[in-house]
Amino acid sequence: MTHNLSLRPRHEKAAARTATALFLTGAVLLVAYHAVEPPPASPGVLLAERAMFFLLTGLGVMTWLVPAKQLARLGAWPILLVVGIMLVSVLVLLFPDQPDLVHSLMALPVAFAASQMRAPVATATTTLAIGANTVTLAMTKSPMDAFIHVLYAAPALIVMTVLLVQAMNRQERLIDALHKQAAVDPLTGLMTRRVLDETLQHALYTAPRPEGTALILVDVDEFKSINDTHGHPVGDDALVHLAAVLSGQVRTGDAVISRLGGDELAVLLPGCSAETAAARAEQLVDAVRAAPLLLTDGTLMTMSVSAGVAHAPRHVTGPRTLYAAADAALYEAKKDGRDRVALARASA
Repeated sequence: MTHNLSLRPRHEKAAARTATALFLTGAVLLVAYHAVEPPPASPGVLLAERAMFFLLTGLGVMTWLVPAKQLARLGAWPILLVVGIMLVSVLVLLFPDQPDLVHSLMALPVAFAASQMRAPVATATTTLAIGANTVTLAMTKSPMDAFIHVLYAAPALIVMTVLLVQAMNRQERLIDALHKQAAVDPLTGLMTRRVLDETLQHALYTAPRPEGTALILVDVDEFKSINDTHGHPVGDDALVHLAAVLSGQVRTGDAVISRLGGDELAVLLPGCSAETAAARAEQLVDAVRAAPLLLTDGTLMTMSVSAGVAHAPRHVTGPRTLYAAADAALYEAKKDGRDRVALARASA
């Protein structure tokens, strides 16, 4: 098995479907070519043709039926590329009178590697394809003819590989940037609601812990007053300041801090009991109270927050009800005077 990222396709499912199409198309083309221009009635050639047809069909079926992740874990993709190049080389030997048709097929494994795999595998595939092309040409053509064919074919394969790898790298960087934008709130640098929801689903269903999972909803007290008195830029500064204070109170890996929208933030604590979560929430409220925001005119603006704490499975069992319970607790904290923590009530 292999866990080397460079040996895995960029997109496993897309690579599997593409490989299936290429192998089955190769099998169909082999039958079509045999029907249009039957090869010499040599038992060896006919046997090789049939064997290649069944091998191409079998590989197509395998890449369709075997899960893409399993193929990647087994390190099958570099092996399949080598098999593809070897099959094309056998075609060259079977049909030596059709070099242009057969050698053009060598571009298929090269294009697959350059578009689906990463640069190391793409480079190795192109090098192997050029080498196999050279050897088979030397076996079927005169030295001068072989040299001319290689002289034309090799640069085309190299340029195609370079251009496709560069294009795929640019696309991958763009997708990574878009994913990062979708995961991070642009104002505070905290995680977005989507990331929080995914982590909560994982904590509740995929990898639940014996201590359970706690959710703390945090809301800035009198945030509208801050905006009305000091302006929205100061309101934004207050949110950035709050995010920094909360982040300073938790360790990376222990919690996910998210901006849900407006002035409401959330702290997700997987593997945390209800009592511990309540104590952590008190620490967060105390930390905000002890860290006033420095305004541009040099004055300090005191801030406070209210927090609602809910726990699964002590209070609720699902994501929606966990949010609802924490929100109800937050409302209680606000109603009881703000600048405090309220713990959700246990479900009946």
